[in-house]
Amino acid sequence: MRRNHLPSLTALHCFEAAARHLSFTRAAEELSLTQSAVSKQVSQLEGILLHPLFRRVRKRLHLTPEGAVYLGEARRILAQVEMSTRYMQSYGVESDVLNVATLPTFGARWLIPRLNGFRHQHPSINLNISNRSEPFDMQRERIEVAFFFGHGAWPRAECMKLLDEELVPVCAPSILEHDIGSPLALTDLVLLQVSTRPEAWHEWFEAQKMYTEHSYHGPRFDTFYMALRAARAGCGVALVPKFLAQEELSEGKLVIPWGFSLRSKDAYYMAYPEHMAGLYKIRAFIEWISQRLA
Repeated sequence: MRRNHLPSLTALHCFEAAARHLSFTRAAEELSLTQSAVSKQVSQLEGILLHPLFRRVRKRLHLTPEGAVYLGEARRILAQVEMSTRYMQSYGVESDVLNVATLPTFGARWLIPRLNGFRHQHPSINLNISNRSEPFDMQRERIEVAFFFGHGAWPRAECMKLLDEELVPVCAPSILEHDIGSPLALTDLVLLQVSTRPEAWHEWFEAQKMYTEHSYHGPRFDTFYMALRAARAGCGVALVPKFLAQEELSEGKLVIPWGFSLRSKDAYYMAYPEHMAGLYKIRAFIEWISQRLA
């Protein structure tokens, strides 16, 4: 489709307002246009789409099925334009929003406690933190700092290593009737699985030269946090990074039923786009996290 056959933002605004009010007159009042101008924009939009967007029933305006579908698309487009515009208006200035993505449990257990005081030292930087478990494109999603677990490589980004990982089994003290004599005895307590680490239990047993057909069996959870909560509730044994369970271990709410820990080949990293490394907000955040590591 040639660009001159694409609808204008004015047409989308007119359609969205008319669909919201179900009135060309009220849409015109909201947009400071004439009623005929709104009607003309919608008519031109219908001509481009080759579908009617409204129909009149007893002098009242109603969306057609095609109009209802296109309304959702139009709202997404307008929201994206507004978001992109606001992003560029604040781009590169010291009073800014820093978009940070983190793994859910890592963010809650490791990152957030280390952000205490950042706002006081950098009052012009507003942190916007979101959870991300699946791979994503930093540039496309406008993420400026990402915390991830892996080999330490991210396309078109600089990466800084934060910490290594040791996986340990944890469970509630109440489900341990006596000391276990073998790691295989943990299968009697139910192995809690984490979706992002489907091989974890198998590798933990394999590192001790043991095998069990139950290493992939058991309730499956999206995050380590959910697995930890299930372990605390006595649902079974979770295999988790030790630093993520440190709070419960220190308080005695969880115990380690078998002392072997599995050192992960990967580690936790902080990444940020190469072309944005010089921005004040990113430099300030990197410096803050580096100090917390020290």
